[in-house]
Amino acid sequence: MPEPRIVYMGTPEFAVTPLDQLLRAGYPVVGVITAPDRPAGRGKKIRHSAVKDYLLKNHPGIPVLQPEKLRDPDFLAALRALQPTLQVVVAFRMLPEAVWKIPTLGTFNLHASLLPQYRGAAPINHVLINGETESGVTTFLIDEKIDTGQILLQTKTAIGPNENAGQLHDRLMMLGAELVLKTVDGLLKGELEAQDQADWIPDESVLKKAPKIHKDDCRITWDQKGEQVRNLIRGLSPYPVAWTMLERPGQKAVMCKIFDGEFEPASHQDKPGTIYTDGKKYLEVAVRDGLLHIHSLQQEGKRRMEIRDFLAGFKLRSEPARFS
Repeated sequence: MPEPRIVYMGTPEFAVTPLDQLLRAGYPVVGVITAPDRPAGRGKKIRHSAVKDYLLKNHPGIPVLQPEKLRDPDFLAALRALQPTLQVVVAFRMLPEAVWKIPTLGTFNLHASLLPQYRGAAPINHVLINGETESGVTTFLIDEKIDTGQILLQTKTAIGPNENAGQLHDRLMMLGAELVLKTVDGLLKGELEAQDQADWIPDESVLKKAPKIHKDDCRITWDQKGEQVRNLIRGLSPYPVAWTMLERPGQKAVMCKIFDGEFEPASHQDKPGTIYTDGKKYLEVAVRDGLLHIHSLQQEGKRRMEIRDFLAGFKLRSEPARFS
């Protein structure tokens, strides 16, 4: 068998650790594909992807390709010139067949869920929003559809009762890096047997999806049950963050991002969204079946604050207020 030649594809921070682990283990990464450089921030300074930043600092000799379009003939020619025998994809774009069919050993993707559950762009967020107690990472062979290819390997992990999306992201990143190494090793040795996803769950009607999250999806609905509200908040923290509007009599409504909260079952007759506070130490919000204790939030145009700091500068005790 000819010497393996690996091409790695990835863009955000989640893709950095698996690449780093591959290189530390001595696997022959002959090229990396990542997103084009983009202007960002107020000064529109050109910003590299997290993967490119990592390579420039640690492995500047590895060729980097940054195509705008994956079907571009010049890009495809440059990719073929790398002569990959295996392609590894972590947090990248959907690949056309002209790309994923190039290597002789195929192209596999790392997905941050226990496939076939939570196919889509935001599995970490949705698994928490839905109140799951278990998640994990999966490697699978890419095919024509999104996240439907044959499964190679999978690692499961329990979700902590108070774990948020940022914390689960970091844990799955480490588990994913380990799984990528095992998958590469198994494929190069010919020891892995791919399994159809239909063999895992034949009835697709029971599958939960993980579509891209938009701003409107992040707005809190306070007349839901408290655990639903709490799960939405932790499933979106620290990014893209759940939000709500703070309303006070005679004042313009203010948007607030809510980063964490604790649910307490309780009976009350108040309208969901009603705020209870002593103006100093605590802020609670009425939900359908109890109270949500807010620990930290961010008023629009301000920095994130613990609730004591927020209340010190935002007087709420003397006037009725509610979240909507």
